[in-house]
Amino acid sequence: MVRKTKEDAELTRQRIIDAARAVFLTRGVSRSTLEHIALEAQVTRGAVYWHFKNKTDIFYALRDRAFLPLIDRMYDTLATQTDDTDPLTQIEDSLCDTINELNENIEMRQIYEIMMIKCEYVDEFATVLQQILNNCSNITEKIQLAYERAKEQNLLIPIFTPHELALDTHLFFSGLLHMWVKDADGSRFRYQAKMLIKSHINLRRINPKT
Repeated sequence: MVRKTKEDAELTRQRIIDAARAVFLTRGVSRSTLEHIALEAQVTRGAVYWHFKNKTDIFYALRDRAFLPLIDRMYDTLATQTDDTDPLTQIEDSLCDTINELNENIEMRQIYEIMMIKCEYVDEFATVLQQILNNCSNITEKIQLAYERAKEQNLLIPIFTPHELALDTHLFFSGLLHMWVKDADGSRFRYQAKMLIKSHINLRRINPKT
């Protein structure tokens, strides 16, 4: 009986998170209330408060469901080291994997849309923005380490430092993701996103791949 109760509670929690995703997409985060979310989830407002302290807490849970696992996969791809590992290919693969996941996973695509264009990072959401910036800094550091390995293997053009290249790659990819999310019909950026990533990495190679 206890196990069944815990399972039911978890199902309710996940239903609330799914409802919040739908409400945030439709109304935007700032104009969404716990009442809207409870109505969408077909639960009482008290049930929402049983699982979450406030709307920010729900937002965190929504972000953690898709955003953090994707960061973990990027870390894994960038951290792999073998004798025949090409660090520039690692960077390219890690960025393309994100695009693949967004293409194939509608839930992740919607969460990215919420985070990038449906949320104003003010008031209680200012701390959310700071956490996102911290995650971005961590990703940039991982990319820099890959560029440093590429420099050691004489794969990089000797014009910029690994730090400069990592910042440039992070800013390039952040901009690409924002435009990818906004390109709803796929006519401008989505269809060529991976080609743009490949070109971005090739510009750093001494001997570009064809």
